[in-house]
Amino acid sequence: MNLPVPVLTIGLLLMSNIFMTFAWYGHLKFKTAPLLTVILVSWGIAFFEYVLQVPANRIGHGHFNAAQLKTIQEVLTLSVFAVFSVWYLKEPLGWNHLLGFSFIALGAFFIFHKWA
Repeated sequence: MNLPVPVLTIGLLLMSNIFMTFAWYGHLKFKTAPLLTVILVSWGIAFFEYVLQVPANRIGHGHFNAAQLKTIQEVLTLSVFAVFSVWYLKEPLGWNHLLGFSFIALGAFFIFHKWA
């Protein structure tokens, strides 16, 4: 079964972002762990981010341009981070975070909209 390019690209970028978010922020729950340890663990997790992100961008480029790929990446990053922040870190998001994320989503609209 061949998945459409947008589905495959976005799916891979979503999974990549899950790994990235844990690599960048997962260690915040382990403040007593030595810094070198969390750096090495984070690098190990980030490897899987790259294993997913590089093919996503290669597969998606052509269907999407580079600016669109980056925009998809950023919207997914914020979406994954918002869920991660609330559920894993137990840090609530305020109205100001949601408003800021909304402005970024509005920016995505302008990037993807076909202008005459």
